[in-house]
Amino acid sequence: MARVTEAEVTVAGERVGAIDEPGLLVLLGVHVDDTEAKAPLMARKLHELRILRDEESCATTGAPLLVVSQFTLYGETRKGRRPSWTAAARPEHAEPLVDAVVRELRQKGARVETGRFGAMMSVRSVNDGPFTVLVEL
Repeated sequence: MARVTEAEVTVAGERVGAIDEPGLLVLLGVHVDDTEAKAPLMARKLHELRILRDEESCATTGAPLLVVSQFTLYGETRKGRRPSWTAAARPEHAEPLVDAVVRELRQKGARVETGRFGAMMSVRSVNDGPFTVLVEL
């Protein structure tokens, strides 16, 4: 997750999600062992983590989140010259979990934009800091 001043996702030249003000760009990877039970926990963590300026959170400031699914976060590179994706959840498992996190965020009142699951996306962001953290549950 990165603290950003702006971010956008385009698919085939079409802008599908964007935040035009300070907020968070969430690159969300789903592990093969993840279950839907983690969705509320992850949403709470993303919404309430105090990493915005002045130790604020999206919950306290109303800052937006741009959530983009990214299976490549679980790429394993220890052996050989080609990443292995065995730790990344298959699309039929991952997509409902990404949707569940987004749904949970919105239920908390968060302003959420998204990419398009499974699409070849172009992600542009302006990192604020730079400030990027890895959030795992």
